[in-house]
Amino acid sequence: MSGTPDAWAALRAQPWRYLGSRWPWGALAYLLTTVPVGLVTLVVLGLTLFVGAVTLVVVVGIVVLATIPVLAGLLGVVERARLRLVQRAAPSGMTLADRLRAGRRLAVSWPEVGYAFLVAVVLWPLDALLLVLAVSFPVVMLLAPWLATVGRMEVMGWQVDPGTEAWAASAVGLVLLVAAAYLVGVAAVAQAALARLLLDPLEADLARAVVDLRRSRVDLVDAFETERRRIERDLHDGVQQQLVALTMTLGHAELDVPEGPGLTLVRRAHRQAEQALDDLRGTVRGIHPRVLADHGLAAAVHEIADRSTVPVDVDIRLEERLPVPVEAAAYFVVSEALTNVARHAHARRTEVHAWRQADRVVLTVVDDGVGGAHLDGAGSGLRGLAIRLDALGGELRVSSPSGGPTEVRMECPCAG
Repeated sequence: MSGTPDAWAALRAQPWRYLGSRWPWGALAYLLTTVPVGLVTLVVLGLTLFVGAVTLVVVVGIVVLATIPVLAGLLGVVERARLRLVQRAAPSGMTLADRLRAGRRLAVSWPEVGYAFLVAVVLWPLDALLLVLAVSFPVVMLLAPWLATVGRMEVMGWQVDPGTEAWAASAVGLVLLVAAAYLVGVAAVAQAALARLLLDPLEADLARAVVDLRRSRVDLVDAFETERRRIERDLHDGVQQQLVALTMTLGHAELDVPEGPGLTLVRRAHRQAEQALDDLRGTVRGIHPRVLADHGLAAAVHEIADRSTVPVDVDIRLEERLPVPVEAAAYFVVSEALTNVARHAHARRTEVHAWRQADRVVLTVVDDGVGGAHLDGAGSGLRGLAIRLDALGGELRVSSPSGGPTEVRMECPCAG
């Protein structure tokens, strides 16, 4: 029975083995949870409608009533989770954040709103009645041998006496309990099918919207990376070459200008041009380091570590190059983290580790500083990188209790 995809398949394929599977318990849990879900939905929708109607004259009611589709959407998320009690649903790959972001791009789903009112008004009372009749009555009959000895027991006009009658009632209760298991299963399957009918169209729309949203975000990252490379190339091949030519010209001028105030000014201009060239090279390296493009993440991180004012141990175990956007994001996470360590952490040592974990790359930067850092306050650079990683399907976390240590951890898919 472990191979059956849902309770209905189990009922149809091998009904005699249905009782030994998990599906009767799943169906019972599905109907049981409908009652509190329906009650909460009834209260929330009722209050929303009441407040909206009362405040409609001051326009606020329109805003209140407009929240009903949002409430229905939240109920839809709960219902899709509850469907797993009677169906083995394949994971959609959508997180709650994905659903909320994509849902803003879709029109109101009136079938979802209708299902919310159906649960609130019709389904939960029917499920409660079914559970009382189909479960409580057989259980009482099954316990007849014990209940008859405790006190007077009468079932639908039948006076059950201790002894033979009580055991006969218990046998009847056992048969009714078996029948109730099938009845509860059929009712749960029918209700789940209704939920699927009303919720699946929106689920498909959401899935398409999430795919489009992720694609547009990845395209945005690619466009940003392309623009970054263009700026780096223009600075490297244009402005940097002009500054090099300027320093050479000023160097020749130093040889031709006689001693005096004029030579002093030329030498000062020469030093300023060399300083501007050094600053420009640092800027170009920060925009997109040549060593990253030519030799990969390990070489680029070692270069950052060599320039760091805090000693850095580097342990990068990557056998092959990462996708360009992921590699660039990892590099800038290390660069920003080491910059924050040098400025704020008062650390004596820093460690950088990177490795593959299934189809993801994991990178950590750990220091033994004073701690107290967090993602929003660690610098706008890390916050921007967290948004960038989110677009790539990854995440950035900062763990930094007071007193340290601080760990900046990046995880990102790297397949393809």
